[in-house]
Amino acid sequence: MNRVLIFTTTYFPLVGGAEVAVKEVTDRLPEQEFDLVCAKIKKDLPRVETIGRVRVHRFGFGYTFDKYLFAAFGGFCGLWLTRRLKQPIIWAVMASYGGFAALVLCLFRRNTRFLLTLQEGDPLEHYTNRAGIFSSFHKLIFKRADAVQAISRFLADWAKQMGFRGTPSVIPNGVDLEIFDVSQTAEERKHIRTEHGFTENDIVLVTASRLVTKNGVDLLIRSLTHLPAHYKALILGVGEDADALHSIVTELGLETRVVFAGSRPHRELVSFYQASDIFVRASRSEGLGNAFLEAMATGLPIIGTRVGGIPDFLLDGETGMFCKTENPVSLAQAVQHIWDDAALRAKLIEQGRALVRQKYNWNTIAGLFHDVLKQLVSNT
Repeated sequence: MNRVLIFTTTYFPLVGGAEVAVKEVTDRLPEQEFDLVCAKIKKDLPRVETIGRVRVHRFGFGYTFDKYLFAAFGGFCGLWLTRRLKQPIIWAVMASYGGFAALVLCLFRRNTRFLLTLQEGDPLEHYTNRAGIFSSFHKLIFKRADAVQAISRFLADWAKQMGFRGTPSVIPNGVDLEIFDVSQTAEERKHIRTEHGFTENDIVLVTASRLVTKNGVDLLIRSLTHLPAHYKALILGVGEDADALHSIVTELGLETRVVFAGSRPHRELVSFYQASDIFVRASRSEGLGNAFLEAMATGLPIIGTRVGGIPDFLLDGETGMFCKTENPVSLAQAVQHIWDDAALRAKLIEQGRALVRQKYNWNTIAGLFHDVLKQLVSNT
């Protein structure tokens, strides 16, 4: 199979869901060879290095502005890397800066096969507004793509709306079961809870996300005013809304019931999940929601909203519970329902964990991705 050239805005050690997905998939496709072009962003990152099975080439000078340079000129770096390849496969991770860079290359090399992956999690109008005067070029990314892989049905529908002429493949992100599908001792659980000021009688609602508006952390905080005092919140993550969220806690007098634990390494999340009782994210938008899946794998019941890709895995009363959007009262009612009904709680945990093991493990997902690449080549 042909060599694959990946375009993505950032890559390790700058990590988000998209970066994790690329590494998990490429690590499981040993017969492929991968190069990756991304924006440099940070000065101390090497220009070229190998990470896992991917040869990484960073474009720019080590500033945030690099992502704009990458969108405009990163495709020419790709042209140089593919100069000796007759029909390379170009893989753009999101219709964002990497998508624009990939499009530039494809406009110059019309014989390339172009795969577009959609991982977007913000409200879709956000991407339209960001494209601005370049909106026609943004749509051209979708129209030029030979194949689209979306992590949810929601994003697959968006691809069609934006002009993709084929049938998108819905292949979700996954969970590293070796990390998240493990057991925790009672001593470990007690240590985490004690360290963060929780007693064994507290009901701990945990969330892990960027502290930004779309993730609805403010709604989790406000829901506590509709729950008994021993219901508390553990918030993992950092972000631009941190100060505003702290202000809400102070305004509502919830200082003893909300713990901000900051950003934690990905591998440490499992300990915090298993020391908690219910995972909550009252999302305002969501491409898929990997944190939900990871929490399910650890054995937590989950609560989410009926937005974006969440309905792909959250079946109300079967693998989780829905609450209404923008509604702290509805969120509190869902929390109370789960905790008051032990049989329901056990059902959500069992069926949620089984779903993740069956559908959201990386080995299965890498196999599906391999089939997309194979089909892309066969249609040449």
